[in-house]
Amino acid sequence: MNNDDTPTPGGDPVTQAFFTLHRDLPRQGPGSDATTRHALETAGPLPEHPRVLDAGCGPGRSALLLADEAGAHVTAVDLHQPYLDSLAAEAARRGLDDRITVVNCSMDRLPFPDHSFDVIWAEGSVHTIGFDVALRAWRRLLAPGGVLVVTEMEWTVPNPAAPVRAYWEAAYPLRTHTANTDAAQAAGYRLHAHRPLPESDWWDEYYTPLTQRMERADPQHPGMPQALAAHRTEIDMRREYGGDYNYAVYILRPHDHTPDTTDATEDVTVTTWTARSETTEDIPAIRDILLAAFPTALEADIVDALRADPKAWIDGLSMVAATPDGTATGYALLTRCHVEGVPALALAPCAVLPSAQRTGAGSAAIRAALDAARAMGENLVLVLGHADYYPRFGFTPASRFGIRAPFEVPDEAMMAMALDTTRTVPAGTIQYPAAFGV
Repeated sequence: MNNDDTPTPGGDPVTQAFFTLHRDLPRQGPGSDATTRHALETAGPLPEHPRVLDAGCGPGRSALLLADEAGAHVTAVDLHQPYLDSLAAEAARRGLDDRITVVNCSMDRLPFPDHSFDVIWAEGSVHTIGFDVALRAWRRLLAPGGVLVVTEMEWTVPNPAAPVRAYWEAAYPLRTHTANTDAAQAAGYRLHAHRPLPESDWWDEYYTPLTQRMERADPQHPGMPQALAAHRTEIDMRREYGGDYNYAVYILRPHDHTPDTTDATEDVTVTTWTARSETTEDIPAIRDILLAAFPTALEADIVDALRADPKAWIDGLSMVAATPDGTATGYALLTRCHVEGVPALALAPCAVLPSAQRTGAGSAAIRAALDAARAMGENLVLVLGHADYYPRFGFTPASRFGIRAPFEVPDEAMMAMALDTTRTVPAGTIQYPAAFGV
């Protein structure tokens, strides 16, 4: 897989070996010029000289094509300076240096004003920060009528084989096309087009040149045995289970973009959700949502008890997703819990009116709650829930942090997320508020 947003290697020999293997390869991940051109054509029409952000540009294969064939002014962003140096040199050689600007920075911390770009382009790079993080971080950068073109790995079958599922759960948890589309909608986009990459984009353009490079690699090079083993495992996984997963191009437009007759998904119903902190007037509606979503009144009663507990309740973290007319439809709640005495947050309950299932209402409420918690300086968030749903928000098994529930629960169902990955996360047993009864 492409790792274009990895920092320039320092003392890590495996990372150095990775970059040695990939140096000057025609591509750093699956893709092709044909796929880039097809996505460019599908994303149009564009301004005469569109302002393009190439996020995680790597050596700049897409940036060069966009500057040359679309007349774009491209801002190419990556954290690996040798890639940027290579791109700048090639742009100068082709006479495109006045159309391509290279910037060394992280894809999720872009220092550009709102509405700076007509197009945001990310081929094979979004996994380095995560699809959901990218969608949230980049939306503000799109100008009115702008378009996001991104490739994301996804399951192509409902029940992937156990070995390939385990492999990707450890490397980069995948979702289905439907789940990715739901996540995009919840983040404020609608799907304009979706196209899986052809198999030639994997083998002819990427794995075959990489395999040839691996055959010539020096196994005595520090870190090279580990790098070679990781690549062989990835290639073998694709060879044996390639029918279970694939990269796909997603072309997304913000909800406020006016649909046109060229859209590939005109049958998709989009609801724009407004997520906000609860008000006193919302309390009866929240209870109605919980009573409708769950078979008993237990969750509704728990929320009432949490609201009455000053040690658990945090104003601003009880979040409602409402329709444009203000009708509360989705709900998510974060309250204070602890891990071995260190403050954390518990995400529970989350609910949506049955009539609004799979419309993005629940995701909108959850994302708004997480964003509000991040703005408050909170860090660790815990959730007990469905292992196929919550990873879209960035949750992973809590056991990876050394965190465990105070009761028996499947490992994949008890999840945790650090809102600020630079801060230390406590390990130990979770202590829930009294209202949860555990």
